[in-house]
Amino acid sequence: MILVSMLVVAGLKLVTVQAVQAGQLSAEAAKQRMTRLPLPAERGSVLDRAGIPMAFSVAAKALVADPFLISRDQGPGALARKTEIALGVAQLTGLDARQLFDDLNTDKHYVVLAPLVEPAVARAVRERFPEIAEETRESRQYPGGPLAANIIGTASWDLDQHRLRGLVGLEAYREDTLAGIPGFRVVDTAEGGDTVIPGSTRAERAPVPGSDLQLTLDSDLQYAVQRQLSDYVAEQGAKGGSAVVLDSATGEVRALANSTTFDPRDIVAATQQSLGNPAVSTPFEPGSVNKIVTMAAALEYGVSTPMASREVPDSLKVADRIIHDAWNHPTERFTLTGILARSSNVGTLLTADDVGPDRFADMLARMGLGVRTGVGLPGESAGRVPARAEWSGSTFGNLPIGQGLSMTVLQLAGMYQSVANDGLRISPRIVSAVIGPDGVRHAEERPDPVRVVSPQTARQLREMLTAVTQRGHGDQRGTGTEAAVEGYRVAGKTGTAQQVNPACGCYYESRYWITFAGIFPAEQPRYVVAIVLDAPTRGQNASSLFHEIASTIAQRERIPVSTEPTPPVPLVLH
Repeated sequence: MILVSMLVVAGLKLVTVQAVQAGQLSAEAAKQRMTRLPLPAERGSVLDRAGIPMAFSVAAKALVADPFLISRDQGPGALARKTEIALGVAQLTGLDARQLFDDLNTDKHYVVLAPLVEPAVARAVRERFPEIAEETRESRQYPGGPLAANIIGTASWDLDQHRLRGLVGLEAYREDTLAGIPGFRVVDTAEGGDTVIPGSTRAERAPVPGSDLQLTLDSDLQYAVQRQLSDYVAEQGAKGGSAVVLDSATGEVRALANSTTFDPRDIVAATQQSLGNPAVSTPFEPGSVNKIVTMAAALEYGVSTPMASREVPDSLKVADRIIHDAWNHPTERFTLTGILARSSNVGTLLTADDVGPDRFADMLARMGLGVRTGVGLPGESAGRVPARAEWSGSTFGNLPIGQGLSMTVLQLAGMYQSVANDGLRISPRIVSAVIGPDGVRHAEERPDPVRVVSPQTARQLREMLTAVTQRGHGDQRGTGTEAAVEGYRVAGKTGTAQQVNPACGCYYESRYWITFAGIFPAEQPRYVVAIVLDAPTRGQNASSLFHEIASTIAQRERIPVSTEPTPPVPLVLH
């Protein structure tokens, strides 16, 4: 009786499986065989302004294995087989055999033995060791190494998303542009999930390649500026420095360099500091380079003229502070040009008082200070300009001489670009165009220009700034003579600003930001160069670095020399 009952139950179960659950079980079996294979999209390249690749991708393979299956299939010979595989893979790839053996000598189901190898190498490994599988990947190439690394950034393979993913810089900031859209293929696989059954594709979506980014950078100039800046920072014993070169007519960034950088080909060796981009992210108090704001306002509002003169004492009381010039002198009669060229704090503050705080604040805003430039790089700082309503009695004794406000070196370059471009400020940009996978070029949107001063005022300012590099004698000598380039007229301004001690909120006695901003050539401007040095210990001038950069530009661009000598300009009247 018991036997009959058991046979009845078994029969009912068989009927249920064959008749009722057959479709469901068949679907589950098919589901177990189906595998969704990701098809990564080719990542777009990063190009310089001439179309030279600065970052691009090549096809690569990853070598992976299932140590658990090797142990199961090889039984007692598993250890010897894993040793053989480790030695063989090391021979073919150049990887460390000990590390490969350690990776294989586990019970894991998935290990990556080599994240990136050439397809031919992967093929050779698989032919010799069937236990090793390969995965399709992309290898990101940076042919210039550290060249523009703070701008471009780096990308690495994301195991979860099965694609290259930007980590820092433009690689991360423009991820949506560069990455493209991955595809997939649904196939049936044999036991173990490795081997695709031929003709078993159930569904497929082709990947859409990413777009290329074309930058405004000149690779050769970028290389030269990076090297010159790094050498100069070391020579001056500075903690760091940054430099920017702008096209004066378009505001396009031709070079943007920091003294601290990294090699995207060895991201493991990079530090948090080296990954940053201080040229756009680290504001500083500019010092006397900010005096062009006062001079621009004085000329634009008809308060003064370049050759107008005034009595300038050695010191001036502003609210509760006494402001001094950087050198001791009796009360002297300076021209407005002389106040700028000799960098007189007292003369600048007297002129600013004639302009008035409201018109001065308006000129700061026109110059683009206190807001981000929108250059197209991550981490950009707006700097800081105190709101007009927050000014105290001593504020107007600080701002005209470049203390009490902060800006990035890119913003500094933008100020002088407006002077170079006949009074029109065009916010700097570093991405020129996006080139789609179809090869169609889409120019990036350009900002509308801002009228800062009239063309006449801009030309007068450039003439005044050439006196800064004037090689006169005594009090007829400008503060930036080392910036002069033989055969050319150079307009520029030096700057020195005390650094803030965060421990007390007061200024250090002997730690400075050293700045220089220049226009080259002065009579027909083509480039603007801005430089900042962080606390140099063996010099207090960035003029020589400007000279090096401008000389490089003149040689590379074959800029014609000036046909007429620069006439001397009176700075102090006797």
